[in-house]
Amino acid sequence: MGKTHVALDIEIPSDVRYIEGVVELATRKCREFHVPADKCSFNVRIALGEAISNAILRGNGDGANKHVRVRAVVSDDALVFDIMDEGPGFDLGAPRPDPTAPENIYHEDGRGLFLMHALMDRVERFQSDGNVVRLTLRRE
Repeated sequence: MGKTHVALDIEIPSDVRYIEGVVELATRKCREFHVPADKCSFNVRIALGEAISNAILRGNGDGANKHVRVRAVVSDDALVFDIMDEGPGFDLGAPRPDPTAPENIYHEDGRGLFLMHALMDRVERFQSDGNVVRLTLRRE
């Protein structure tokens, strides 16, 4: 990774009403750093929305007094989002039902991680003052 620049660092209450605003701000920052427009408007918008939603609904659960932090770092090579919640974390490698299987097509949940993996170049999870999901998108 070359020289990096923090493009976004924001903390929001654990409330789904904040998702759209953060995704819009991140999409705008993505464009400012000349990441291809289609990746900003589609890949980042959907994957980041899913990650923030998971952090609020699954990571923080019913914790109305909890927060989610979204940090974006841009380098010459990549755009990296860290989405941090106050939950205990989860096993990113655990087997999950295939959301594209006919029996799961109409389920309302279970697609977030699938979409993040499909739309970003790398998805990682680790612990650092809470649960962190890292989404990496190469700039090429």
